[in-house]
Amino acid sequence: MNVLDHHRTGFAAARKRLADELAGPNCRIRAPRVLAAMNHVPRHEFVPHKKRSLAYANIPLPIGHDQTISQPYVVALMTELLELTPLDRVLEIGTGSGYQTAVLAELVATVYTIEILEPLAARARETLEHLGYQNIHYRLTDGSDGWPDAAPFDAIIVTCAPSQVPAPLIEQLKPDGRLVAPVSMLPQQELVVLHKTASHVETHPILPVRFVPMTRQHKPQAF
Repeated sequence: MNVLDHHRTGFAAARKRLADELAGPNCRIRAPRVLAAMNHVPRHEFVPHKKRSLAYANIPLPIGHDQTISQPYVVALMTELLELTPLDRVLEIGTGSGYQTAVLAELVATVYTIEILEPLAARARETLEHLGYQNIHYRLTDGSDGWPDAAPFDAIIVTCAPSQVPAPLIEQLKPDGRLVAPVSMLPQQELVVLHKTASHVETHPILPVRFVPMTRQHKPQAF
């Protein structure tokens, strides 16, 4: 076994340990497809090289520009709460590193992902395309307006914290769709699930979280 093969094997073993931890008593992720995706997506590809030794620790990590790659447990939990099916079309607000995007792409037909910071968007797209994902559409703009020309969506995930869920996102969610987002509720943020019915929207708080705030601008850019 050469050095590169040994390195890949080590990452695979670490990824399996992480998936086992996510399924264990402290995390309790139950969805088999979510656990399989977490065991397949190479998180080390989405973190800076100097942090790769920590890629499969169940912790958030800095990725530059005052942003982080989320804790794997939070990624798995938010994904599980969406209750995704293989035919779904999903909108992601906040591409970030692209790690959550990859997990979604493993599970659904199409992912539409929006990032406001050009360096992160470019790096995430490069990584995702290098890994072979072909069911992802990218946009560089303010995510609070959603993606109207691709709506409606079966599910929406927000990976940055607004003070309240932007109305356009709720409008772009299909009836019986689910939206998962961290929402700033002073003195803390709360992860919530919104379930859109034919007549109203039900909101269910899940647990306290910490995400970077949602950044807003209103000038779409080509990407």
